[in-house]
Amino acid sequence: MLFTDQLGRTITIPAPPQRIISVVPSQTELLYDLGATVTGITKFCVHPESWFRSITRVGGTKQLNIDLITSLQPDLIIANKEENERAQIETLAAKFPVWISDIQSLENACNMIVSIGDILRKTDKAQAIAATIRERFARLHPAPTTIPTAYFIWRDPWMIAGGDTFIHEMMHACGFRNVFEDLPRYPSISLAQLAASGCRLVLLSSEPYPFKEKHVAEVREYLPDAEIRLVDGEMFSWYGSRLLHAPAYFQELINSLGS
Repeated sequence: MLFTDQLGRTITIPAPPQRIISVVPSQTELLYDLGATVTGITKFCVHPESWFRSITRVGGTKQLNIDLITSLQPDLIIANKEENERAQIETLAAKFPVWISDIQSLENACNMIVSIGDILRKTDKAQAIAATIRERFARLHPAPTTIPTAYFIWRDPWMIAGGDTFIHEMMHACGFRNVFEDLPRYPSISLAQLAASGCRLVLLSSEPYPFKEKHVAEVREYLPDAEIRLVDGEMFSWYGSRLLHAPAYFQELINSLGS
């Protein structure tokens, strides 16, 4: 059958596919929740743990083992424009059906969930997940006063989430104003730039860089009066079924600020 991915590419996929390889962690978790049959995942696909420990790992999201993937003869590969390397995905797409997501917003994410549900013949289940995500985000109470915020994803160099990212959209949902929203993607900045930004809240993500308490102290040297929090990066950046849990996590974070 013909399906269109989020890049507008039309691909032929057997319905339903039986040998899926997922090269995106958040979409791997979604496939599990939809009851898919999966043959390969990446070394970063840590949810669910049962799959992480039992299913063939085909490399990292940006360092896929093309030969191993080819040997598994997938009837569908599920990828993402940002998380995977274009050249590798193009190589795979010349051999196998590759469905590519492109996520910048909550609506993109919900549409992706429904689209993958259609491919799997799990439309009702996927629509229910998407509807619940929308409902829970609609009930989220953002910070009563918009908070100038920076979200760090990496150290050495220090890198933040810019304005054209899914993380930025999650920050906005919480009532956090991204002080670096005018910068694209994930630029590197100095802590001196951070200090000059007017930032009042710093979020240090658990992934891809595993920030710890010692890094809080580093930032505090430059922003002694700001709130600095270690946060669960999966909640801010995973755009599959983990979004079911993100609003409750965000609400707890919002409610704890200033305490």
